[in-house]
Amino acid sequence: MKQLLTSLALLALVPVGVALADTPDDILFDVYRNGSPFGEHTVRFQETENGALQVDVDVELWAGLGPITLFRYRHDSREVWDDGELVSVTADTFNDGTEMDFSLEGDAIPPLTLSSHWRGYQAGLDQVFNTETGEPMDVVIEDLGEEMFETPDGPVPARHLRIIGTLTADLWYDENGRWIGCAFEARGQEIRYVLRDS
Repeated sequence: MKQLLTSLALLALVPVGVALADTPDDILFDVYRNGSPFGEHTVRFQETENGALQVDVDVELWAGLGPITLFRYRHDSREVWDDGELVSVTADTFNDGTEMDFSLEGDAIPPLTLSSHWRGYQAGLDQVFNTETGEPMDVVIEDLGEEMFETPDGPVPARHLRIIGTLTADLWYDENGRWIGCAFEARGQEIRYVLRDS
């Protein structure tokens, strides 16, 4: 118990967000809707030939009744970071019949935190850059403190954040700032992300 409390206390001193000095490990989630498989959300990292960090986010969600598709969501985006600075972001989204896409580079990118979750958020932000629409989005970011979070490898100390925007999502980050969990409610359905091995 003493070791657990010490881990949580140290976590309070760790800023949320993955450092970009090294190529992070891929983040792979299985997504569940009301406890049933609903799709996957992956964040994959690789270094480009010129030393930049390329981040590919892919989300595939699907619900159906037999052969009939009742809901489909697909989101593919790419972020390119050079020396900690975002130099380009592109995205293509299909949200249950509505398609959106954009591509921005350099000074055309608003100086806002991206809504792709993997880098985390600072409490008190009132706007983020929506990676679905390519536009700023008003939000409320709440830091709910440190707690133990259950992963496939067992419980780990985690920082719990809540982002309130077009929907309200709870997010968890481990002591290294790595995104390890997500939960939200949409259309009356409970959505939960479960981390799996890279």
